[in-house]
Amino acid sequence: MAPLSVAVVGLGSMGLGIAASLVRAGHAVAGFDVSPEAGARLAEAGGRAAASAAAAAAGADALVVVVVNAAQTADVLFGTGAAAAAMRPGGVILSCATMAPKDAVELAGRAGAAGLAYLDAPISGGAVKAAAGALTVMASGAPQAFAAARPVLDAIAATVYELGDKAGVGASFKIVNQLLAGVHIAAACEAITLARRLDLDIAKVYEVITASAGNSWMFENRIPHVLEGDYSPRSAVDIFTKDLGIVADIGREAKFPMPVAATALQLFLMTSAAGMGRDDDASVARLIARVTGLDLPGAPAAPES
Repeated sequence: MAPLSVAVVGLGSMGLGIAASLVRAGHAVAGFDVSPEAGARLAEAGGRAAASAAAAAAGADALVVVVVNAAQTADVLFGTGAAAAAMRPGGVILSCATMAPKDAVELAGRAGAAGLAYLDAPISGGAVKAAAGALTVMASGAPQAFAAARPVLDAIAATVYELGDKAGVGASFKIVNQLLAGVHIAAACEAITLARRLDLDIAKVYEVITASAGNSWMFENRIPHVLEGDYSPRSAVDIFTKDLGIVADIGREAKFPMPVAATALQLFLMTSAAGMGRDDDASVARLIARVTGLDLPGAPAAPES
């Protein structure tokens, strides 16, 4: 299959990995991010850093949008970014941000009106899998959108779930995933700080739990950050204030109770309010440690009042 001209807008930890995977697959990749440093990292990986979203998307066969939410996606495509208008007619947009299903449906309609295909394509797997081209993509859209996006999907994903022929279905699957992910992170942080309160060797707790029924992917993935005292953001706290906020909005509109997700959201909100919103989401453990006067590696207890 002939290489494509692909634009990637949003070169954070996920977007940069996606762009690098596309470069390795032989596609011509241009990217844009509001951070000049991100553009420089793309150039080091063999892509071209563009001065704007529109410049990155100029004549592109495919555009991968890896920003924070629906509002940013709309702005990239149809607002100040003007990326949709710059694309090749008939090109395909892969929309990767977590958003409410109704927003995905609206964006797909606007893309169709502009003569573009739209794939509702939220992603999962984290920065490491993005860099390895091994993401999971929960995708929905028209058959022609899947066909146009196939070379991109082959380059960036180990698993692609084709979940329906209409936008919004992929977004719905991602919302269910994010509910579980947020709850599991919060539970993992609560468990490891409880272990510290019980004066256990938390490294040994990690070893035992990861070999036991109480383990989860998030416990196994996030608790090493706590053990190392390293809260540099692989996935930031404020990602889950956003995503669990979307979950809460959907529940309120549908009159569907989600008390566990609501509690997890409050923990992320408190962690953000304590000044850790841009830190790794395992910082929920730091919040609990501060409240309870515990010491964690690299995170001394809050002073007594």
